Amino acid sequence: MFLAAITVVLHVLVTNTLWLGTYATQVTAFKQLLLALVIIHGLVTLVFNPWFKEGAPERAPGIVQNALVLGVFGVFATMAFPGQLLATSAVGAVIMGFAVQDTLSNFFAGLALQIDRPFKPGHWIEVGPFQGRVKEITWRATKIQTKAGNLVIVPNNIVGKEAINNYSEPAAPTRLFVEVSAGYQHPPNVVRDAVLAAIRRCPRVLAEPRPDVVMTDFGASALIFHARFWVSDFSQDTRAKDEVRTAIFYEFGRRQIEIPWPIQVEYSRDEAPRDTTARRDRFVWTIAAVPVFAALPPEGHQAIALAAVERLFARGEAVVTEGEPGASMFVVLDGSVAITVGADRREVAVTEAGGYFGEMSLLTGEQRTATVTAREDTTVLEIPSDAFGTYVRGNPALLDGIAEAATRRRRELDAVKQAPGSAVAPPAETLLDRMKKFFRIY
Repeated sequence: MFLAAITVVLHVLVTNTLWLGTYATQVTAFKQLLLALVIIHGLVTLVFNPWFKEGAPERAPGIVQNALVLGVFGVFATMAFPGQLLATSAVGAVIMGFAVQDTLSNFFAGLALQIDRPFKPGHWIEVGPFQGRVKEITWRATKIQTKAGNLVIVPNNIVGKEAINNYSEPAAPTRLFVEVSAGYQHPPNVVRDAVLAAIRRCPRVLAEPRPDVVMTDFGASALIFHARFWVSDFSQDTRAKDEVRTAIFYEFGRRQIEIPWPIQVEYSRDEAPRDTTARRDRFVWTIAAVPVFAALPPEGHQAIALAAVERLFARGEAVVTEGEPGASMFVVLDGSVAITVGADRREVAVTEAGGYFGEMSLLTGEQRTATVTAREDTTVLEIPSDAFGTYVRGNPALLDGIAEAATRRRRELDAVKQAPGSAVAPPAETLLDRMKKFFRIY
């Protein structure tokens, strides 16, 4: 619009040459060139810009359109006024070439980037040492916002020379991996199962495409694995890797899979025995304080403590999940857990150290009726049903007292849940029958 307005003013002036005198010819030529520029700009705009579809993208970036306008205008000016333009073109080209060498290099590199479109604003890319989200592509530089929040302005001629890694194309999901080491005493398939179980607990990891684990090397002191998984947002790669590494650490601890110390580090330490008498005594005291086991004699508490396994869960990690099959119960040694029910994860109770949960799965093998999540780093004592069954099959008379205590506990939990349609705890005789059937006591 501005160029069109100037053209109209010049046209009015040229109609009366008395005002211009000897400059009338030059002004007329300038008016014609300006008019040609306006027409060329209008035609390019009509061709490359959508006029009737709201929100439709441009058929060519603005920098490409401007370059096309200048190119066509240059050809027209050379053909229309060859004498005036060619007379000064040689000297002018040499001077301008040295003066704006870097500028022209950036301009043409930016033009090539806009035409090839190896990336677009919003894409996550890596160019040389720079990695981040593309904010803008100008005629001179590409602006990249890093994960630290800094805005890096990379000249287009540098971008054009470097290899470009586009994490946003051809598809948004991006595969990441973390390296995991495990001792040679652990079979590879056991390690794979543990790593996959840990990965599936991580909220930022996609279920599809599925994660996998591959063994990549026989290391100097360990088997080396790559845990490979997919995320939908590459900007969250650091947090996703942190979640996966944390989950693997806790899962390895629960499964007693060793992450070896680096072989190149020389250290000496006195290994304290892990399974001490004091530790087992603490297990016995803890189990004896559980109401479900109150009817058992001291040797019963000792037998269960001998089979119990200590497990550590991270803050926010699910110990058990509602609806999953169960064959054990848990006693909280340190920390606390939250008990939630239903799809909305409604919290119905908090169990502190000394509390217990999952006893119905231990006694009858039924599915978990609630989700139990660690509120902090929490240590629990897991009592497996097979070991408990071995004991009660040798002492079937003890089942009556256990069934009575478990029935009272079930009624208390149903009262706390206060959910419509909650199952009413069965009579002690019915629960006793189910326990006998589960433990094969006839």
